[in-house]
Amino acid sequence: MLDFLIPVFSVPVALGILWLCVVIVKQQTKAIIERFGKFHKIAEPGISLIIPFVDRVAQRVNLRVTQIDVQVETKTKDNVFVEMMVSVQFFIADTKEAVFDSFYKLDNPNIQIKAYVFDVVRAEVPKMDLDDVFENKENIAKAILESLQDTMTGYGYEIKQALITDINPDSKVKESMNRINAAKRDKEAATYEGEATRIRMVAEAQAEAESKKLQGQGTADQRIEIARGITQSVEALNKAGIDPGEATNTLLAVQYMDMMTAAAARSNSNVIMMPLAPSGGQDILAQLLAAQERTFDSKDDIVKF
Repeated sequence: MLDFLIPVFSVPVALGILWLCVVIVKQQTKAIIERFGKFHKIAEPGISLIIPFVDRVAQRVNLRVTQIDVQVETKTKDNVFVEMMVSVQFFIADTKEAVFDSFYKLDNPNIQIKAYVFDVVRAEVPKMDLDDVFENKENIAKAILESLQDTMTGYGYEIKQALITDINPDSKVKESMNRINAAKRDKEAATYEGEATRIRMVAEAQAEAESKKLQGQGTADQRIEIARGITQSVEALNKAGIDPGEATNTLLAVQYMDMMTAAAARSNSNVIMMPLAPSGGQDILAQLLAAQERTFDSKDDIVKF
């Protein structure tokens, strides 16, 4: 009976011991194996064998890119406090030396990276005015990248990118900047509107001058044609045997009648025809005195003018 139980119980025990001998390492990960507390080897992705109770997995190192965000407050050259958000992307190089150094030489990479970001930002930004900080943020990011690369390479880390994602000055300064920008935009808009108005006025003046020129030319042409017509009419009357003086008077009388006909044809015309002779005023006065008294149908009142 005991001979049967020993093989039965030995199978689970053997499987358990075998499981303790196996280390599974995921993709983009490496495992640091220590033997009796001393570095032994680096296990690659897949299955690795170790000696139970002798070897142990000291650390599983992630080789993927990691990003940390660092918020730094500093002062510019023109005494404006700004908060800058810096994003740093880094990873552990895929070599045995880099994996070894990342674990045994540096305890906390995030703290180390933040310290260097603070140092670079607070060394570069106080040299610039606030406007220069916005314009040169790429240069600041480049300085951060170079500083981190020089330092973190010795610990097995590679810096992929350093980006300044946000720059926030004090709220009052931000409001002032917005007002300045708005005033600049209003000034530019007023300049463009004034230029457009000037161009429009010049165009209108040129158009009006051209119109007056054409109108004057038309009037001159009209008068020339009228004079030519009168000349032709006088010549025709002369050929008919009419005295030149009588011909001229006849033409004047015809034009007068044409003018009277045109004036009478307008129902809403308020033109008053006045005699041109010096005695015309006396004739009008005599007509008014003759109509001094009028009799109205409703009353016998006398209206005197």
